Formats: sequence, structure tokens, C-alpha cells
Amino acid sequence: MAPRLTTRVERWPIAGTFTIARGSKTEAVVVIAEIADGPHVGRGECVPYARYGESVEGVEADVRAMADAVASGLDAAGLQTAMKAGAARNALDCALVDLAAKRAGTSAAALLGLPPLQPVVTAYTLSLGTPEAMGAAAAAASARPLLKIKLGGAGDPERLAAVRAGAPNATLIVDANEGWTDALFAENMAACARAGVALVEQPLPAGADSMLADVPHAVPICADESLHTAADIPRLAALYDAVNIKLDKAGGVTEALAIATAARAHGLKVMVGCMLGSSLAMAPAVLVAQGADFVDLDGPLLLARDCEPGLVFDGSTLMPPRPQLWG
Repeated sequence: MAPRLTTRVERWPIAGTFTIARGSKTEAVVVIAEIADGPHVGRGECVPYARYGESVEGVEADVRAMADAVASGLDAAGLQTAMKAGAARNALDCALVDLAAKRAGTSAAALLGLPPLQPVVTAYTLSLGTPEAMGAAAAAASARPLLKIKLGGAGDPERLAAVRAGAPNATLIVDANEGWTDALFAENMAACARAGVALVEQPLPAGADSMLADVPHAVPICADESLHTAADIPRLAALYDAVNIKLDKAGGVTEALAIATAARAHGLKVMVGCMLGSSLAMAPAVLVAQGADFVDLDGPLLLARDCEPGLVFDGSTLMPPRPQLWG
């Protein structure tokens, strides 16, 4: 019997509200791809993102449209040219890699030529809010070694000061989600330097970031929305110090690993991030996170409930996924 592709949409409630510069959400809506082949089932999860022109309905339809190709033997290598990078390809790529590992009776890491997976320390994200709210959230999470702070433009120096006061010993990553302007850049970067921030993600809008080639980087700057595939790396290397690799942007673990290789070849630091999804979305990214300079795979920690079985966390330490989950 030929491999059979099915899809479904799942909704995961967020613990509270998750707020960034673009707005707030109370649930994570994801698309699941499953490929059944005899006794084996490969799974992948993606998070459609409106910022990139994606919708849940459109992404699910794009995945479903590949059913005939999957039945005809499409593999992860062939998928890279059969679909464009994005959430739909991510779900299918991860499902194909998972299935291939299960067919071979090995791990996805071994299948892709990687050494056995090791635990990684993930950032824990604090939503955008008032300085008082963010300071309180930082204090509540102050035992975590790495905190990621969502900022949004005006008022960010006050937010940063409050977070640093609440978590004086944590390493801080700032994520502006394209929320700064040229006029705010110098002031906000100076505030990051004062707070001892280790990395600033995407301060300026993608496509309007050329000034980064000409201004001092008081704190290393990381491309997020500006990065999608390995083809972007040569251009970004002239503007940024690091890149944030997300499987939903890259179109799967296959391209994400290629981006990491290209980034390191161009002298860029590597961050591995995520959209807000369940453990099934995070699990393949753990492969890319091996040896990364920064890891931000805290999606399950921000949910009110997670898939079963999910990833295992010991505080902020993320254990490699079990085969029952993925890979």
C-alpha cells in the first residue's frame, strides 16, 4: 500500500496571553501532517503565520495537495524543490524525516548524519507589557538562566530596566519583532547595552534594515524576519551578527540544517527559535539546536497544556525528543 498523507488542525491554549509588537494571542493554532506507511507513521507540525501571508486553511490545503506526490514516493530531498519554504513544507518535511527514521529503525539524528542528541538550555519568553508587568514576570522567572524579552519600540528602555531589576542574574535576549524605527534605534540599543543584553533580534523591519551595515552594534544583532533560507545568508552577513533559524520559515528541518551550516561558514552566530506550538513542532528543531549559540524552543512551556507525549524539560533544560514524539 502506498504512503498515505492526512492533515488536521489542532488548537493549544496558551497559559494566559502571549503579546508581541504585532498583537496578542490566547491559543496556538497548528497544522499537523501525518504520513502512514504500513506500521510506520511520520508526523510534523507547523504554525501558519500571517506575517508571511499564511493562513491555517491555506497551509493545510497546501500540505494536503501533496498527497499524490507522497503516495508516489516523495522524500525530504525531493520536497525541497516541490514546495516553497514556509510552514506547509515544514510540516511535510518533518513528517517525511520522521517516517524515514522509523522505516530505517534509527533516529532522525543518525539518519541525517548527526551525533546523538544532547540536552540544550532554552530561553524562556516574557511577553510585551508595561514595565511593571514585565518586571514582575522577570522576577517570577529569575531562576531561569536565559530570558527572552519581547519589546515593541517606544518605552523599551523602561521595560528593559524593569526586567533587569527583576532578573539581575539572567542572560537576556531582546526581541523587537521589527518594532523599532531608525529614530529609536540608538536609544534602544544603548538601553540594551546598559542592561547587559546578549543579543537583539530583528530591531528593524525586514527589507528596511540596510542601516545596520553602517551603525555600531553595541549589542550583537540577530536576523529573524529577514531570514528564511540559506540563500539569504550572504546578504545578511553584511548586516547582522547572528541569525534566528525557525523551521516554519525555513520550510523544515532539512533546510534549517543547511542554514546553520551556511551561517557558521559566514561567521554568524546561530540561534534556533520557534513559533508558538506544541512539543511536536519543537522536537525536530532540537536537531538544529545542537551546538547553537542561543536556543529558544520554549513553546510548550508557554502553553496551558501540551501534546502527549511531549518534550521533557528540567527547568530550562530541554531533553532530546523521545521516539514516540518524533524522530
